[in-house]
Amino acid sequence: MSIARETDLPDLLSHLGYSVQQIGSYYTTKEMDSLRIKDRRSWRRYSEQTGGDAITFLQHFCGKSFPEAVHYLLSYNGRARDSPSARSKESVPKEKTPFALPVPNGDNRRVYAYLRKRGIASQVINGFIHAGLLYEDAQYHNCVFIGRDGAGQPVFANKRGTYDRDGAGFKGDVPSSNKAVAFRLYCDPTKPEVYVFEAPIDLMSFCTMHREITKNAVALCCLYDGALETYLKENPGLKQIILCLDADQPGQTAAAQIKAKYEQKGYIVTVQQPPMGKDWNECLLAEHHERGDAAR
Repeated sequence: MSIARETDLPDLLSHLGYSVQQIGSYYTTKEMDSLRIKDRRSWRRYSEQTGGDAITFLQHFCGKSFPEAVHYLLSYNGRARDSPSARSKESVPKEKTPFALPVPNGDNRRVYAYLRKRGIASQVINGFIHAGLLYEDAQYHNCVFIGRDGAGQPVFANKRGTYDRDGAGFKGDVPSSNKAVAFRLYCDPTKPEVYVFEAPIDLMSFCTMHREITKNAVALCCLYDGALETYLKENPGLKQIILCLDADQPGQTAAAQIKAKYEQKGYIVTVQQPPMGKDWNECLLAEHHERGDAAR
């Protein structure tokens, strides 16, 4: 447990895709300038009056449960200990790894099968693939959800393992992904609203339940709202925000904070919780179970 709690936060945040900056005796990030990291081990975000260690950071900003956060950090630090250069306060900062999409597989068979098992409709899966937002990587056969900037260039990628028979499957961002873009659907400027989710699979689940939703949606891939802020700046015609975050305590706490923030900016903000389960995928699977069918 101490290994997880003592994780070097500037290094971890760089690994997660944040742009870390040192200012005097503390570190912050370009994405969250109210974040302060002291002694490389503890953080505080003064705009929310929250703080803690690496475990609480992953819980608060990445939507992980306590066991998921600990497991992630133990795996992360395991790689760090095997590295030729030990992490220390005096170590020379390494250059940030350039963002690069994983090599695509020859087909999307395993991704397709996995998402169908999660209840996602074939029509929705095909739509994401054809839009250049989803594919299967060649090495590990993960789902790769691509985030594209305003010019259509890939700048973010979130990976989700397709093998979860022994528990929760792998999930994480490609190194140097732009968290201020994250994963989103293209914007229809004739529509005034944007839907906001925690994870791409929740977004796809919602699209399966509401087939009319094919644009104007963002998956934060954490609980940091930078991707929403970017989407709104790029699409000034949007006036309404529909927060579809998870129904658990971290998700609803974040929803309340984001709602207050953007209402002050003049947006109409509503919160829409899944009527069943913790998130929209659990809700989708529960609906299928009740009807005794599968998504088409």
